[in-house]
Amino acid sequence: MTPDNTPSTAPFGAFAPNGAQAAIIRLAQQSGLKRGAFRPWMSRLVNLLRGGPLDVRYQGASFRFYHQGSATERGALFNPDYNLDELDFLRQHTPVGGTFVDVGANVGTFALVMAQQVGTTGKVVAIEPHPLTFARLAFNHAASKTTQVRLVQAAAGDSDGELMIESGGGNLGATHVVTGTASAEAIKVPSLRLMRILDEAGAGQVDSLKIDVEGFEDRVLIGFFRDAPQALWPRAVVIEHLSQNEWQQDCIADMVARGFAIARKTRSNTFLSR
Repeated sequence: MTPDNTPSTAPFGAFAPNGAQAAIIRLAQQSGLKRGAFRPWMSRLVNLLRGGPLDVRYQGASFRFYHQGSATERGALFNPDYNLDELDFLRQHTPVGGTFVDVGANVGTFALVMAQQVGTTGKVVAIEPHPLTFARLAFNHAASKTTQVRLVQAAAGDSDGELMIESGGGNLGATHVVTGTASAEAIKVPSLRLMRILDEAGAGQVDSLKIDVEGFEDRVLIGFFRDAPQALWPRAVVIEHLSQNEWQQDCIADMVARGFAIARKTRSNTFLSR
């Protein structure tokens, strides 16, 4: 069987959970075992029953989850409420036919779900720089048949050019831009300003935006709000704040100064709207 982190091009459904795996996933989803502290153990147990990824439906989209090597994919596999508060907030501010932008799209657990919200007349722009993660995103995109999603393989940044990125501790979900000394696993990727990405994607307005780029959020957003016309500013933003100690400037305070209001905060994210 395909090792857990080796990408497979087998059709969606080839890695559907077997009976025992499905039973364990249901048990986790219906109990406290869905919590973050338990998910690595559940992942190991499921992997013992059959190694490799799992093909499942999550929030209306189709995913091949490589759960052993990604905390994000484990979360979505075992917890049916994973990121549900964030998704509900974004849905409230994104109409059918609207536009959603996902900066740091990972394997698509926001972008492909929000594609169901905007519908076939809407637009989703999903930005992901890591080649392996992008390949998984592209597979899930095809499996979900979400033609309204535009995939961008680049890092959003404060200028056009190149950046070095690396993943943290083997967890692809913790991939971040290198701001100090690069590790041996660091790779070079294209970097594009968010305004350029939106222009090339044909996005003339943005209803909502989620950004999770592991401490590089300020470099993406400060310049965007400084240079972009207000018509392009999103009406709602979900921003991860866990790595805000790495920000050079407080991009949440900058948004508030520009007329955004903080709607609420969770342990990981700040929700803003205007």
